[in-house]
Amino acid sequence: MIQHLHTAHTLTATPLGDLLLAATPQGLSGAWFTEGQRGLPDWTSWGAPTRGHPLLGQAAHELAEYFNGQRQRFDVPLDLSGGTTFQQRVWRALLDIGAGDAQSYGQVAARIGHPAAVRAVGTAVGANPISVIVPCHRVLGSTGTLAGYGGGLGRKVALLRCEGWRVDAPAGDAAPPSTLRPQRVAVRR
Repeated sequence: MIQHLHTAHTLTATPLGDLLLAATPQGLSGAWFTEGQRGLPDWTSWGAPTRGHPLLGQAAHELAEYFNGQRQRFDVPLDLSGGTTFQQRVWRALLDIGAGDAQSYGQVAARIGHPAAVRAVGTAVGANPISVIVPCHRVLGSTGTLAGYGGGLGRKVALLRCEGWRVDAPAGDAAPPSTLRPQRVAVRR
């Protein structure tokens, strides 16, 4: 079970909806869309948002740069300790999937040395507490099909499009899983 660790939190606006950002002294520990996000913790008891927190400010700034096409990799320190050892290995492997690239659940399983653990990898990917920054949206089904996304399929499509993928799917969550075309449009650098 994932623990939602935090000592500070804030909200930041993105083109895909507000993100709840949480941090510990070790790093960013959470980034959840406040609407339609599977795994969103009950943050109503966390008190008022933290103002002027340097790490949360850095995360918000880097997210703004990402959505403006000015950033492909994040530098904000992360605290992934809220997950199991296996989940943490999967989440670290996701950090190696660059913008404009994608991997299947099977490829991620093989990279962490557990090629038969595809379903467990899928569960860990789905439990990722740091949306966008830990890029679980870059994980696809074995045939290149879109699979679930904790923030909703529409957001997964939008994030992939933001990174230059042509996605043959409407951006709405009601759309059936679709196949990504291997041709990518220019990815901003």
